[in-house]
Amino acid sequence: MKNVTLIATGGTIASSTDTSAGAVNAGLTGEALMQSLHDPLVGITVTVENFKASGSYALDLATIHALCKRIDVVLADPKVDGVVVTHGTDTMEESAFLAWLLVQSDKPVVFTGAQRHAGQPDTDGPRNIYDAICTAACADMVEVGPVILFEGDIHGARYVTKAHTSRVDTFRSVGQGKLGEIDHGTLHIYARPAFERRILAPANLDPDVELIALGVGTTPRLMGLAVQAGASGIILSAFGRGNAPKGFAAEAENAIARGCPVIAASRCHEGRTRAVYGKDSGGVTLERSGAVLAGDLSAIKARLLLSALLGAGFSGAKLTEVFQAYT
Repeated sequence: MKNVTLIATGGTIASSTDTSAGAVNAGLTGEALMQSLHDPLVGITVTVENFKASGSYALDLATIHALCKRIDVVLADPKVDGVVVTHGTDTMEESAFLAWLLVQSDKPVVFTGAQRHAGQPDTDGPRNIYDAICTAACADMVEVGPVILFEGDIHGARYVTKAHTSRVDTFRSVGQGKLGEIDHGTLHIYARPAFERRILAPANLDPDVELIALGVGTTPRLMGLAVQAGASGIILSAFGRGNAPKGFAAEAENAIARGCPVIAASRCHEGRTRAVYGKDSGGVTLERSGAVLAGDLSAIKARLLLSALLGAGFSGAKLTEVFQAYT
């Protein structure tokens, strides 16, 4: 008999129409989610924990840090074989990535949710929960690291992203591909992550790292204002190989001189940053200003990594060294 703990955190999967509010809101318990399953779980017992019921767009870093700590506490019990986290899809990739960075255990951690809320007759939640529980109970998932399971597909937390606003097969590992799939309770793993997990244990996740999206002709005004307002780090969602509009290299140099690290990620869905282009704020000039290129990490995941590293006390050259070890 396998033992899986389901940690319910809200999201669409735990939501239904709230007529008094004129909106869809989270509120269903983990026990209610378990009662919605269509098929029996053979050889698996499930323990339910209700962590926090909210849309994932309303979560903050402190809450996800606490969630990761709770996952580790649960998995420290030798009787527990794996954990399933039900979660809203809006920020699921971020919570899964933080679990990839922070959860100490090698036991399976499977995030899942729904795109159609629980009040809809064709909700995708029950099937995703069933598949996630079967996946978390499988020994083949040990040492794979935290994953997202959706529509039968299994995606590693480092590369997965939400790719469609509403389709039930929203999650993709762009340029990398899924790790496997589950078919009527049977797990099929086709690949294992090549990137070795380097686990962090920060005292907190620094909430003051700001993410700035760049477009043609964007000025560095917001970046300067963020630094003046006390930002502890800046992530630029930059062009192509890691290039920015005029003025950003000079502003990055000012930020770094004030102790605020600057990371340049690419807004492209595939490929890596590389210092190729010069003049004004090309990647070469940004690097010379002290900015760090994010490799193949997306901007949102680069922000989470920097938040964790700052929370762990890294700064200066050591911060750059450790950040680059993840890219």
